[in-house]
Amino acid sequence: MPEPLLRVEKVSKHFGGVVAVDRASFAIAAGHITALIGPNGAGKTTLFSIIAGFSPPSEGRIFYAGAEITGEPPHRLARRGIARTFQIVQPFAGLTVWDNIAIGSHLLRPARADALAAAAETAQLVGLGELVRRPAASLTLSALKRLELARALAIEPRLLLLDEVLAGLNPCEIHDMVPLIRDIRDRGVTIVLIEHVMQAVMSLADEVLVLAQGRIIAAGSPQAIASHPRVIEAYLGHGAAARLHAQQQSYDR
Repeated sequence: MPEPLLRVEKVSKHFGGVVAVDRASFAIAAGHITALIGPNGAGKTTLFSIIAGFSPPSEGRIFYAGAEITGEPPHRLARRGIARTFQIVQPFAGLTVWDNIAIGSHLLRPARADALAAAAETAQLVGLGELVRRPAASLTLSALKRLELARALAIEPRLLLLDEVLAGLNPCEIHDMVPLIRDIRDRGVTIVLIEHVMQAVMSLADEVLVLAQGRIIAAGSPQAIASHPRVIEAYLGHGAAARLHAQQQSYDR
């Protein structure tokens, strides 16, 4: 089997007596879209922060492209090709869309003209081509989500961590974003996404990881995860899987 692009080995994160991530282990195949799902407070964003270097793990190791990156800071990981988005978008509100994206482009393109040209291409890719001269503060939520995505893509990542990029969007906006995420994958970017919109997860993901109380409790195809008893329990509470099974039997009679 080919070496996974990302490998997480028994990673834990403690905040005092609170265990936010508990010995999580998984591997991410290059060229795939992997969804990380779980109830609120499961530790998903904390795990992203550890992978992207914003928070060091209390225990465990992380490998990327065959090299150990445990504890490396975000700027070094960005140069390695790891980018992430954030749940709450926080662009430079007083700058234009173009300049917001160009800031990321400067990582690999020191010359201003080169960075702006690359930023314009990225804006076009995410559907912001006509808005590049608008200040970020004037954008709708949907456009801000696209800008957040563009700023991450500006560093030309190999691995993209998307933290609820669909949150707050209406069904039509989600419908428009799904093919964009798929197109980014088709351009050679490996994607790991945290998402609560299950229809999008089912449509996009090659594999789903389920995190509950800081632990990976299940991994598999979207179809397998959708009917997994431990996943149902994690989302709907104790006894939910048995109740759903009993209801299904009653319908089948």
